Amino acid sequence: MWNYEKRLQFPVKITKTCPKSAQLIISQFGGPDGELAASMRYLSQRYTMPCKKTAGLLTDIGTEELAHMEMICAIIYQLTKDMKPEDAKTAGFDAYYIDHTSGLWPQAAGGIPFNACEFQSKGDAITDLFEDLAAEQKARTTYDNILRIIDDPEIREPIKFLRAREVVHFQRFGEALEQIKDSLDSNNYYYFNPEFDKQMMQARK
Repeated sequence: MWNYEKRLQFPVKITKTCPKSAQLIISQFGGPDGELAASMRYLSQRYTMPCKKTAGLLTDIGTEELAHMEMICAIIYQLTKDMKPEDAKTAGFDAYYIDHTSGLWPQAAGGIPFNACEFQSKGDAITDLFEDLAAEQKARTTYDNILRIIDDPEIREPIKFLRAREVVHFQRFGEALEQIKDSLDSNNYYYFNPEFDKQMMQARK
């Protein structure tokens, strides 16, 4: 059970309509390294994680990613809420406009729809935490790319906040990986699945 605070984690106040910017930023909604995939990844992985502390971390970060998705959606909405058909056409946002008008729908910047195959929940603590570390770095890279292209400070400030949180998440997952490894035999932790094989070995005893 979670409590929902009706405010964004970081304020989003965009005053200029710009569907071209929305088309780029939408990748962090429904793209392969976006916030929707991140939240689903961590909130799925937490159930089988053998360490309760790491499961709690996945819950914490997974719910924060939902807050980040809310910020991204607010950015896209504010960039497109006053959009006219000619604005969409000029910006190359017309294909999206045809299907969704100014409604929010998860896709990558290239137009590819969100797909759950873009994230993994393997049921193996080591595998999943390496996946999570890579996911946070890929998200940071995407935010870096957005910041290289977009100049508007109203857009850049919340994006910079989101980028900083990806760095923090990467560090926290790195700490969790070391904690998991410390609880296993450091000589062979990568040879078996600590979530499943360990249970099977104990059952055979």
